[in-house]
Amino acid sequence: MNALLADWKLTLATCAGVVAAIAMVAYAFLRPAVDMVEAERKRRLHLNQIGRIAEGQVVELAEHAPEPQAVHKGFFGGSARPLVDNRPRQLVSYTYAISGVTYHTAQDITGLEGQIRFERLVAGQPASVKYDPSNPSDSILVADDWSGLR
Repeated sequence: MNALLADWKLTLATCAGVVAAIAMVAYAFLRPAVDMVEAERKRRLHLNQIGRIAEGQVVELAEHAPEPQAVHKGFFGGSARPLVDNRPRQLVSYTYAISGVTYHTAQDITGLEGQIRFERLVAGQPASVKYDPSNPSDSILVADDWSGLR
């Protein structure tokens, strides 16, 4: 202990490490929750801006029941309760190929009904897909202001 107090640099480094560890733990427990709908909207916006277009094909349109939302308690036991969206989720499954690699994925298009004509959406329909050139598996079929459906 005397060696630790005698060397002020070592004492300062130890204190800085303890403060950093406390800050990391506090951030892990107190950071705000991520809004998944907003994160998906930002992903679509980003792909719509930087994405390249590839030819794809609609595989199917599926309707799924909404997933139950987990209740997260706050630090002191209480939490704000978000409004729960109980609408069925609309998923469009599609395929596309880039550089000889075929990708099969799906996109949740719930809330984007203004961009889609469901009566014209059928399996086997050709479509344009926007994908991230640095990560071709990240793609969209429909965005807030763009639709690859024909």
